[in-house]
Amino acid sequence: MTARERYQQIENETLMPWAARSSQTRGRAAGEPECPLRTPFQRDRDRVIHCKSFRRLKHKTQVFLAPQGDHYRTRLTHTLEVSQIARTIARALGLNEDLTEAIALAHDLGHTPFGHAGERALNALAPGNFHHYLQSVRVVERLEKEGRGLNLTWEVRNGVACHTEGKEAATAEGRLVRWADKIAYINHDIDDAIRAGVLTEADIPRDIVARLGSNKTQRITTLIMSVVENSRQGTIAMAPADYEAYEALHAFMYEAVYRNEYAKSEEKKVPHIIESLMEHFQKPGTLPPYLEAIAEKESRAIAARDYVAGMSDHFAVSVYKSLFIPNPWAT
Repeated sequence: MTARERYQQIENETLMPWAARSSQTRGRAAGEPECPLRTPFQRDRDRVIHCKSFRRLKHKTQVFLAPQGDHYRTRLTHTLEVSQIARTIARALGLNEDLTEAIALAHDLGHTPFGHAGERALNALAPGNFHHYLQSVRVVERLEKEGRGLNLTWEVRNGVACHTEGKEAATAEGRLVRWADKIAYINHDIDDAIRAGVLTEADIPRDIVARLGSNKTQRITTLIMSVVENSRQGTIAMAPADYEAYEALHAFMYEAVYRNEYAKSEEKKVPHIIESLMEHFQKPGTLPPYLEAIAEKESRAIAARDYVAGMSDHFAVSVYKSLFIPNPWAT
């Protein structure tokens, strides 16, 4: 018996009946020999961690655009916090922690530069056709490894596609990641907003504080425990009163931070940068070879969108400057 087979036997003996078993995966689009050491879901997790798109998340905006400070979240640290919360809940519920982690680590690979401002700018160019969660699936299926993709299992790709809105994931693990994402971002966004001086803990409405707690640790603990205590047989849920408080907190953050003129003032520049880059990279011969191949098979607009969406904040600004800002004359 290989190390993988021993671990899969442990899965079969210890996980809840409604948890996903790596031995029963629906498989990959392209068949591969099994690894003697790792299960399919463990291999998926490792492929995500080692891919270029994952590394670029460290320079992609979470909430605050180009913040001056080492402790603001980026899309990468957000992803790691989602993964940690998701794994904690998965372990408590007897679900497949490896699958949960793989989905959590991959869920934002398709996010744009400049956070949701970049996503809105790309979607405005072709309304309804760009969503970061679907782009994340496209990254792992079509764009990574110079157009070869990561060839992840069906369960991971399904969880990534369903992590934000619309149809729920087919696995309990995928449904869990959607909740972990909510818990992570609302709390670390509050933390970053306090760090930025946009709000204070005292600004959070008292009824929300009374229900969820008076600081980040208490709120995260309350929400995690609510999910653990209210999920049943693969249905992932939160206590109605806790979810009502979460929704009220989200509404508060929407007005106090997500639409705050001071916090979001620099985002007004994002559409122009995105539109300029898109216009340039739809010209023949401007894209990397694997994206030129996609342009021929699909369209130049789609290939340009793939390229721009994959850029980090720093790279997008650097490319914009090199294309559209004159360099000083040097003698």
